[in-house]
Amino acid sequence: MRTDAFFSALWAQFIQVTPQAQRIHALLRDRGETLVNDHVAFRTFANSPVDREHLVPQLEGLGYHHHEDYDFSSKHLSASSYLHDDPSAPKVFLSELHDDRLRPDNHARVRALVEQIPANFVQGPQVFHGPLPWAPVTFADYEALADESEYAGWLSAWGLRANHFTVSVNALTSLRTVAEVNDFLHQQGFTLNAAGGLIKGTAADLLEQSSTLADQASVAFSDGPRTIPGCFYEFALRHRDSSGTLYPGFVAANANKIFESTDRRNRP
Repeated sequence: MRTDAFFSALWAQFIQVTPQAQRIHALLRDRGETLVNDHVAFRTFANSPVDREHLVPQLEGLGYHHHEDYDFSSKHLSASSYLHDDPSAPKVFLSELHDDRLRPDNHARVRALVEQIPANFVQGPQVFHGPLPWAPVTFADYEALADESEYAGWLSAWGLRANHFTVSVNALTSLRTVAEVNDFLHQQGFTLNAAGGLIKGTAADLLEQSSTLADQASVAFSDGPRTIPGCFYEFALRHRDSSGTLYPGFVAANANKIFESTDRRNRP
């Protein structure tokens, strides 16, 4: 699969549950902007047929290579970033949940999902935008997981998919700072993730980010459809380091708060 086809498939799946993304695209294009995707992010379960060990070869086949590792111990997560051989291609952020650090009942819930996944489930990059790797969970199981780990609840309901795309603020011409982007979004009626402040990071960190709160979307749970947080849109401004190189990585403190864009407890 070509990289452009890969991202087109991700985007087609993403906008099905993220109507705000299409509206934001239209609003920015009306201002004469050409949008550039800075990165996408995926969530998965560690120690499973869809963990990073199984997924990374698919990214490598698309031309990506490992860049950095990150730890989010308070959320029981670890993550890595991947850069493409073509520096203009979007970056990829891949995180995984260590469910053995959850309560025994929730660890058992996750293992019951993981055990449904065939060992050879990952056959190509389409796994990143395919159907659920397990049977739909009950709404009660989703709630139990989300009460302890929003990440675990979200992943149990949505599976492998891009949980956000990211507008590169560096590529915008009419809005040059994250603060200006946030003001514009507020004026248009979008609700932003305020966890840790509306802007995550500073110029000194070399990366400033903000994000919307996830759209509410319907999920077909095993006991009927319910509306829960789905996917969201992010905005990133990268700064140059002392050598003049545009910072290519991620900042763990920023990402720790960006995760909360899908947290149901953050709804106004």
